[in-house]
Amino acid sequence: MQDLLNFALTFSGIMPYVLVFVILLACGLGLPIPEDITLFVGGMLAYYGIVNVWAMVVVCMTGVLIGDSTIFLLGAKYGREITQKPFFSKILTPERLDGIKEKLHRNGNKVIFVSRFMPGLRAPTFFCAGTLHLPFDVFLFYDGLAALISVPGIVWVVYHFGHLADEVFTAISDVEHLIVFAIVAGIAFMIGKWYYHHKKSSQS
Repeated sequence: MQDLLNFALTFSGIMPYVLVFVILLACGLGLPIPEDITLFVGGMLAYYGIVNVWAMVVVCMTGVLIGDSTIFLLGAKYGREITQKPFFSKILTPERLDGIKEKLHRNGNKVIFVSRFMPGLRAPTFFCAGTLHLPFDVFLFYDGLAALISVPGIVWVVYHFGHLADEVFTAISDVEHLIVFAIVAGIAFMIGKWYYHHKKSSQS
């Protein structure tokens, strides 16, 4: 997270918004960067005065919803084709898919809403929702409703309590430096010990 923040702080003008938007969009497509970390970075950029906090909230909401909608629409277009592949067809049989579809259509609003707060299940759930043809307007409404809670909440809280995050980052950096020093010192000690014994045995 610190590396991403340091990288984002090298930009100015519109570029920090573009960077956060692109990362959030990529997160929705499976980029292995937790969405919450990107939102955290967006809040820290606002805390440092690099961006406007409410403009960042709008950018984050847009990136999140477009990313979520994209994975949903990919499921709607390619999901059935993927489930017909030999490996997936054994796991997701037509009968099982029909059962899931019924439950999703009956409780889809709750499933979509809750999944937005569960990073590990978010993308797979949205993809399956598209595959099983949950109405897009239902998906977008409940996903957007959940995002209205999580996205502005994270950005705004980090913006207002960024000084605490700064202290945490400093503490983490100090610990990391100590760990690196300890590792280097340990390696140097082992090399010195090996060299001493090697030299001693060669003189014998």
